[in-house]
Amino acid sequence: MCLAIPAKIIAFAPGEESRAMVDVVGVRRYIDTGLLADDPPRAGDWVLVHVGFAMSKVSEAEALDQIRILNALGEDDAARQEAEGYGDRAELESS
Repeated sequence: MCLAIPAKIIAFAPGEESRAMVDVVGVRRYIDTGLLADDPPRAGDWVLVHVGFAMSKVSEAEALDQIRILNALGEDDAARQEAEGYGDRAELESS
């Protein structure tokens, strides 16, 4: 199943304006925000993430609603596993 997962941007990687640390259903990972260069997200914004790339910005209300739907459908574990696949865990733990 192709799935875009809501994620909250926590911070940007130092010196890398298109690489952001996000929180995806409790998992923190770096993602690429380069596809949103025309309207760059900022820390605190919500984005929809697919395979490690921010695809679009969404409002907090939309993001939370989508998270509730994932939970209701029992897909929150699948979303968490998807998020765990982004980036490199050793890299994350060293930052």
